[in-house]
Amino acid sequence: QVQLVESGGGWVQAGGSLRLSCAASGGDFSRYVMGWFRQAPGKEREFVAAISGHGIIPYSADSVKGRFTISRDNAKNPVYLQMNSLKPGDTAVYYCAAARPGRLTTLAHEYDTWGQGTQVTVSS
Repeated sequence: QVQLVESGGGWVQAGGSLRLSCAASGGDFSRYVMGWFRQAPGKEREFVAAISGHGIIPYSADSVKGRFTISRDNAKNPVYLQMNSLKPGDTAVYYCAAARPGRLTTLAHEYDTWGQGTQVTVSS
């Protein structure tokens, strides 16, 4: 069974950094588009960043551009999210997701496999 497991979440003060990781099992995700989404309490799930199958094309939402960086290492964990200059507004559960090989997408419904999420809390 294909599974994605996120790690690296936690509590941090505003201005701090965290690095999220996403480990895959049960399948070869090296060619899949990998994405990060987040969901804050009472809000809809929001696209954060995505990266193409070979890590050539990263894409980030405007709200995190310049602060968050998505990358992947297909030999180890499939995708990372380096988060710098964190703000209280970044507080959410962060989800890793995989979409079948193709063009990058920001749409949650186009991702087939999801992790359980990891909580990120940023205090002011």
